[in-house]
Amino acid sequence: MAAAFPNRAAIETEQLAKLRALLGALRPANPFQTRRLVEAGVTTDVASLSEFVRRSPFTTKAELVADQAEHPPYGTNLTFPLARYTRCHATSGTSGAPLRWLDTPESWDALLDNWLAVYRAAGVTAADRFFFAFSFGPFLGFWTAFEAAARLGSLCLPGGGLSSRARLRMILENRVTVLCCTPTYAIRLGEVAAEEKISLAQSPVRAIIVAGEPGGSVLGVRARIEQLWPGARVFDHHGMTEVGPVTYECPACPGVLHVIESAYFSEVIDFVSGLPAAPGVSGELVLTTLTRLASPLLRYRTGDFVKPSAKGSPCACGSHELALEGGILGRVDDMIIVRGVNIYPGAVEEIICAGGGVEEYRVHVRYQQALVELDVEIEPASGVDGPALAARLVERFQHAFALRVPVAIAPAGTLPRFEMKARRWVKE
Repeated sequence: MAAAFPNRAAIETEQLAKLRALLGALRPANPFQTRRLVEAGVTTDVASLSEFVRRSPFTTKAELVADQAEHPPYGTNLTFPLARYTRCHATSGTSGAPLRWLDTPESWDALLDNWLAVYRAAGVTAADRFFFAFSFGPFLGFWTAFEAAARLGSLCLPGGGLSSRARLRMILENRVTVLCCTPTYAIRLGEVAAEEKISLAQSPVRAIIVAGEPGGSVLGVRARIEQLWPGARVFDHHGMTEVGPVTYECPACPGVLHVIESAYFSEVIDFVSGLPAAPGVSGELVLTTLTRLASPLLRYRTGDFVKPSAKGSPCACGSHELALEGGILGRVDDMIIVRGVNIYPGAVEEIICAGGGVEEYRVHVRYQQALVELDVEIEPASGVDGPALAARLVERFQHAFALRVPVAIAPAGTLPRFEMKARRWVKE
């Protein structure tokens, strides 16, 4: 089985060839990239990946936002005349100003190829039936996921504009086998099913492919989803509008994501120094898009906080592609410092979900003069002793962070539920 996967040398040889072809296409066609490459002295026949890293500057979202503001509405990071482009999507704007992103049919096909890698890892085939529990807004992931499943030959059901109850009926009536949604919404659908006395024990859903939040690789969140959807396995994945679908979950190691390195040259860096992070040391994921020629990014600082595996390759599944333990651990800009302790939302979610019993939660970040304080609200599940659960969580926070984090109990049904990315952290 392992012999079917290219080894590291083969992966890097292919990446260098694709990188050279990309650089050759960008100069002088792409104004944004040409200016940066000329200033950095990066040639189209770059000798190695390490030379590219040494010479080429990082690209940041702030630079892309500034370029689109100066050259509205799409900026100058376009390799072809505008008439060649057929797709326009936008980032959510949750971590700064939103970006518009264009694709040609060729670049779009490359993104669908990446989604097919996600589906292959999840064991999906043409015989499966998909339900997409999305509103189908301007974000890239909805459309690429849907079209890739259609290309696979699967029956695809869009779930935009429907209530949770209507979506559950469609899933069951159409004998859906694969559900695509956010981790939070997979839980919400399971809760609605329980409220409506709909048994999911006989549901044909066997795979739930999630993205949009780190929760898909958080053990407690996965366990909660799989408890609500008996017989289904959660498969995590992540991507971004400006780069496309990036990772697939390891079939052999739940909670580990592999970067699709046929499409991306990836690095993990120390987010302060910008230097490469050592194997097994957490850092920021940096990506160069090798196949999205129409609107490429070179050494893009994604802001995603990850931990590359220290185990080396191949992985237990046979892949030699970069493995990220715990998936996306959080966003670099989401980290807060509470009394000298670095805290990421994913770590808080893991503690809350690990022991079970929490129906929903909300975290308050309070800024009091020069101090930052954290407290948590929880909705205990039906039949759970709320005060005892809150006390256990306080103890777990103390053990994990050496901090006292107050935990309050909210009345049932009072905390917000989410279809899209959850907004559980409130800064005050």
